[in-house]
Amino acid sequence: MSSKTFPGSNITRRVKRASRDALRGFRRFLKSRLLDPAPYRGELKGYSAGKLKDDTRAGLNVALLALPQGMAYALVAGLPIHFGITCSVVAALISPLFSGSRHPILGPTNATAFMVFSYFAVSQNGTDVAIMPLLVLMVGVILIAGALLRIADIIQYVSRSVIIGYIAGASLLIIANQLRYVLGVGPSGGSSFFTIASGTLLQFKDSNWATLALGAGTLLVYFCLGKVMKGWPTFALALLLATVVSSMFNLRENFNVDTFDTVELGSLLPDLSIFSRSGLFDEIAQLSGLAIGLAFLASLENSVMAKNLSSRSGENPDMNQDMLGAGMANVGCSLLSGMVASGSLTRSALNYSSGAATRLASIFSALFCVAGLFMLAPMIRFIPQCALASLVIAVAVTLINWRQMRICFRATRSDAATLIVTFLAALVMPLHVAIFIGAGTAVALFLRKAARPELVEYNLGEGGQLNELRLGEGRGIPSISIVHVEGELFFGAAELFRNQIQSTASDPSLKVVILRMKNAHHLDATSVIALEDLVLFLREHGRELIVSGVMKDVYRVLKNAGSVELIGKDNIFPGSVDNPNIATRNALKRAQEILGTRDADVRIFS
Repeated sequence: MSSKTFPGSNITRRVKRASRDALRGFRRFLKSRLLDPAPYRGELKGYSAGKLKDDTRAGLNVALLALPQGMAYALVAGLPIHFGITCSVVAALISPLFSGSRHPILGPTNATAFMVFSYFAVSQNGTDVAIMPLLVLMVGVILIAGALLRIADIIQYVSRSVIIGYIAGASLLIIANQLRYVLGVGPSGGSSFFTIASGTLLQFKDSNWATLALGAGTLLVYFCLGKVMKGWPTFALALLLATVVSSMFNLRENFNVDTFDTVELGSLLPDLSIFSRSGLFDEIAQLSGLAIGLAFLASLENSVMAKNLSSRSGENPDMNQDMLGAGMANVGCSLLSGMVASGSLTRSALNYSSGAATRLASIFSALFCVAGLFMLAPMIRFIPQCALASLVIAVAVTLINWRQMRICFRATRSDAATLIVTFLAALVMPLHVAIFIGAGTAVALFLRKAARPELVEYNLGEGGQLNELRLGEGRGIPSISIVHVEGELFFGAAELFRNQIQSTASDPSLKVVILRMKNAHHLDATSVIALEDLVLFLREHGRELIVSGVMKDVYRVLKNAGSVELIGKDNIFPGSVDNPNIATRNALKRAQEILGTRDADVRIFS
């Protein structure tokens, strides 16, 4: 009895084989992207008392800055200040266990805090505290997924002009938003820089002069201390001095100077209510854009910070490993009433300059923050809001890097345009939208610059040499055009490439177009389709296209796309590194065959 092979069985076998190949490829993909689950092990070997001393000193210095900064950034985001304190503790405790670099300190930052505020500013109720754990968890999950997929490698392609413009715009937003606390007036009711600033200034006549005097005095003291006591925790000292003055004169009761609520330590306990909220998936969909924007911004900040420190320490940072550390830190913050954590350039730079020997300095800073929280929790209610707001304004002013902005304006028009667009977008729309507008502008301007292939028409000279055809000069062989293509032929250049060739082919005496593509690179589907359209267009008008100098990578794309059959194997001539013009010679002979004027003596010299 003969066995028969049914078509269905062949299809089944092919599907199974394809499934096995896909699964095998996916496993190889994951194995090639495995990150170190415990990068701290190498630093713990040979850990000495000297390193312990260095790490302890650095951790104490960072904690003296992290604790007041955490409160300040929570104020920026419109959150209770314990969110910033918790983030400073949890992020600094968890991130070094998974990060690749040893000096970065993670925690709340100005940029991420204001992105949260700018998103919720359109709501009448301000920032929704109940939804924060879910938002922070989403940011953490996105960062972890990005680290596993090696997305951090792409961050280096984001223009620095985007970051500079974004930070400058966010700094002005921070100043405008904090100004109401210094003046002692109500909310402005706006969500952009112009509406916030105008709404606040319209209330200037209602200012609390005691609040304004204390805020301005705190600002003056901060800058004076920075000049006189370099290396000291001037942020904490200025805030402490303002708190002492407010308490001595009882400014809260006598002059209505607002202070903060007492931090209840019970509010720092794990919050697992995010898993039992009604409408959870609706909230995830609502927050997805903001979460992606925050994850993108955190990756940018981590990248800038790590590169900044590595240039001083000589380390070779692994951006994906650092992204994993940031993701795990945010997951921890989501469970312990923390805000979004990112890489802090100021605290990280302080950690490095304080002589931190290992990543344990970050853990020590977290432990010192915990100790400070337990000791200072009852005193937080004495801290004036105007004093903390004025210090936030001082930090925001220092974030604007005028020198780097001047470089962007003078370097290229694309850099200047990218900076201006990002800056203006940050002033008029939510920051999680503005940063993508800036990045999109940078990419669009780059593609516009890169998508301009150079097309030069050549003429065959009497001695067999190829000469560039000047404007108004006639071809040596009127029915044949030799066009040299140089540059990128990816999707952005495809339409320009096709239009230019069609314009050249408008000459009624022209019968054959020879494309010299030896220096054409990066063909993709769009450029291949444009090439096929060009072939069909020429044939409709009784003309032919010949491609010469095709290198292996270009030929592979044409073959995989099935375009070799359409163009015709007889009309494609591979390039040669040893004799780059031999392909053009053969293409000319093929053109003469098409025209019916065979001439074996076609000579081309370099």
